Amino acid sequence: MKLRVSYLRCAWMVAALAICGGVAYSEETAPSSATDELSIVRSELRSVIQDARSKVFPALVNIQLVTTMYAGGKEIRSRSVGSGTIVDSAGHVLTNQHVTNRGRRFRCTLYDRREVPATLVGEDPLTDLAVLKLDLEALGTDASKLTVATIGDSSQIEIGDFVMAMGSPLALSRSVTLGIVSNTERVFAGGLIDDNSDAMELSPGQRTGLFTRWIQHDALIQPGNSGGPLVNLRGEIIGVNELGGNQIGFAIPSNLAKQVLEAIVSHGEVTRSWLGVALRPIDKTGYERGVLVNSIVTGSPAARGGLKPGDVLVELDGLAVTVRFAEEIPLLMQKIADRPVGTELAAKYLRDGSEHETRIVTAKLEKDLGQEEELRGWGMTAIEITALAALQRRLTTTDGVLITGVRGGGSAASARPPLGTADVLRAIDGKPVKNMSDLLAIYEELSKREPAPEKILIEFERRGDNYVTVLEPAEDKEQPEPPRSLPKAWLGVAVQPLLADLATLMNLKEPGFRVTQVYPGTTAATAGLQVGDVITQLNGRKVAPRRPEDAGLFQRELRALDIGEKAALTLLRQGEPLEIEVALEASRTLPDETRREHNGDFDLLVREITFFDRVEHRWDDDVRGVIVLSAEPAGWAGLAGVSAGDLIQKIGESPVTDVATFRQALDKTADQKPPRVVFEILRGVQTRFQFAEPEWDPLGKEETTSDK
Repeated sequence: MKLRVSYLRCAWMVAALAICGGVAYSEETAPSSATDELSIVRSELRSVIQDARSKVFPALVNIQLVTTMYAGGKEIRSRSVGSGTIVDSAGHVLTNQHVTNRGRRFRCTLYDRREVPATLVGEDPLTDLAVLKLDLEALGTDASKLTVATIGDSSQIEIGDFVMAMGSPLALSRSVTLGIVSNTERVFAGGLIDDNSDAMELSPGQRTGLFTRWIQHDALIQPGNSGGPLVNLRGEIIGVNELGGNQIGFAIPSNLAKQVLEAIVSHGEVTRSWLGVALRPIDKTGYERGVLVNSIVTGSPAARGGLKPGDVLVELDGLAVTVRFAEEIPLLMQKIADRPVGTELAAKYLRDGSEHETRIVTAKLEKDLGQEEELRGWGMTAIEITALAALQRRLTTTDGVLITGVRGGGSAASARPPLGTADVLRAIDGKPVKNMSDLLAIYEELSKREPAPEKILIEFERRGDNYVTVLEPAEDKEQPEPPRSLPKAWLGVAVQPLLADLATLMNLKEPGFRVTQVYPGTTAATAGLQVGDVITQLNGRKVAPRRPEDAGLFQRELRALDIGEKAALTLLRQGEPLEIEVALEASRTLPDETRREHNGDFDLLVREITFFDRVEHRWDDDVRGVIVLSAEPAGWAGLAGVSAGDLIQKIGESPVTDVATFRQALDKTADQKPPRVVFEILRGVQTRFQFAEPEWDPLGKEETTSDK
């Protein structure tokens, strides 16, 4: 019985392979045994997969990018990865918008492992698609050798078809997985509770999927596969993978992706018509025809045309409309979106049992989220107000800019009264703020004004009330110099308190402080103190810890003495009493007290080496440099591999010995603006060379390769 089932399954697969791969099959060539049959199936399937894979794999790219987000009134950079496919000889790469979202710098790794810079051509969040363009000049004469993948017809895909998901899962090298199509018109509605066809949000405030009926499949995809192609066995792209998990994947159909690709390449965006309605299928509503108007956006074309929630739209632009199921909603929305902006549509609808007529003039579908920026000198972040944002926040106009975060201790937080999240900026320095462009222009002008203004008048709105406040711009000092203690008497040893119970177990007559380390080159070392000595008296006074809180007792007693004073120590060495006299030194600078420097270009915070660093790392006196306290992962230095704990010893040709030479080296670098900066660092016992590739603009700021 098992053999029979296996034979039927294999025969079906061979037949399928014959159709997909052009394999001849007849009764005369039928295998003689199940084993031979299985070998043929495996061989033919492998051959078909390899052939299809070879047509697309060379066009795959791994996308690495620096992204920005805003929190706490600050811009935060991070690194992200995704996948994409080269779709034309001009070097355009098709991927997901959630891959490129908030991207500031893009690099694509090609099939032959070369890294190529790329720029953002455009994004379409409503379909979660985006287009990058490779820098073909960076490829030189090899640009003509780019492999281009073919975009197929997704309408030809059927349930049960084999598909391959390709990409770079988990930021690893290229891979391919095989599965079958399980649904060709998946929408995320029609569940157990209701069948409202609502758009998803891949990021807060940004809708997607209004026009999408996803291809559902079970070819395994992982984080990092996003933006990679879904490929049929002919080696054609029939989808762009977007979501995955629990062995289910969802891809944007290639026919939709192709429309978006062409619009972005031609115009930089996708222009769509909009009515301002949310629709619901009539299944379960009791209506026999039409589509239910579930909600209306205030002031939208539909509202101006007289439509109201609860109306049933039965005819649009002369065509009867009937939508029974959620899967039909995206098709209707797409038909409306495809009409030119400003098109007048004749509409018929049912209300209270009667049929009515109206005319609706479509408007342009605007973006959901506006541009967000950090105003570092004022300690806040802000975002422009879109029509959707104004509607959601019940604002009467899109004029102004919305504050999204305020940094504690910054100028905005210290204003009188303080500015806060969700406040709307209306005017600055007497000049109206209608949008982000106005805000940035005013901010830049005030930042360059000589002399710099000490006070700035700001008008803002909070929950409908109009306020004015005074903001005092302050130089950004995210890393203030740490406080330094005055030198005090110090003994060059580290000690451990021995309480009475521990002293008893060690057969000591009394508690004290056990020497755990004698620092080299100190008077303590010269006087002959040794690890294991137990100090019981200082200048004839007992120093006996009684509880854990007395751990600092010995050091406090030392600090009460004078620098250079001779201190008489009574100690136990191997249980025997001993007297040692030692001259007290000036206390050494602690790591938390040493000078530090922050460089904004490379996003690096460093400090100088201390005596204790040399002891900890066993560095000789000739070891010089600055210790990295932090390196932003998506900063220029972080992207080069510089990390916290590294000792920077050289930048370019400039030796780094302290904070001053570190600053000089990077100032020189900023003046010269080289395309590559080499950091020579000491990490553990290894000397390393980390190569940073900054992108400078003429003003000395980081250049963004995004056109957002």
